[in-house]
Amino acid sequence: MAPKKTPKGKSGFFRVRQKPSGNWGVEFSDAGRRWWIGTYPSAHKAARAYDMAVWRTERPRSHLNFPEIESRAEAEMLVPQGINMKEITTKKKKKTKKPSVVVSAGETDEEAMARFSREHSEYVHAEIEYYWKHEAEQKKKGPKKEDEAGPSTVIPIESSSEEDCLDFEEEEEGCDEPTKEEFWEQFRSSDEE
Repeated sequence: MAPKKTPKGKSGFFRVRQKPSGNWGVEFSDAGRRWWIGTYPSAHKAARAYDMAVWRTERPRSHLNFPEIESRAEAEMLVPQGINMKEITTKKKKKTKKPSVVVSAGETDEEAMARFSREHSEYVHAEIEYYWKHEAEQKKKGPKKEDEAGPSTVIPIESSSEEDCLDFEEEEEGCDEPTKEEFWEQFRSSDEE
């Protein structure tokens, strides 16, 4: 029986293939990972480098391109420059970029957010759903330790006389805290000035 011809473009060696440059590249697979060994000027030298990787990983001799080589030391002598195995990582799937809110000139933040929610309602719904689920989980867990009501600390003010107490009350009368509406009114008027 005549020896099988290697199809054009194939090297006839395990994991050795010709590159567009004319050189020969060699790749090695082990335990579900792929390794790039290097590029060599001939298919024969690339096959020797592959065999060296087989010896290093202690794979069966049936995986060798040159089974007549008896030891790892002999295989290493046949590849004087050695090999430099670099892991080939697969490209990760590109994440779809989420749209961002761009505020146009003359547009308020509220108008921009309303436009975004109309154009990309799926993101708004997903965010609302996330917060609903989060809130429901928090209700199941109960209040956080910091939210739980504990004994309040009361610091008694000791006064030496009733006059001090009356003086204190008079000062407090003039310092009433403003209501929410009064506060915002004062805040707006200070911005205008």
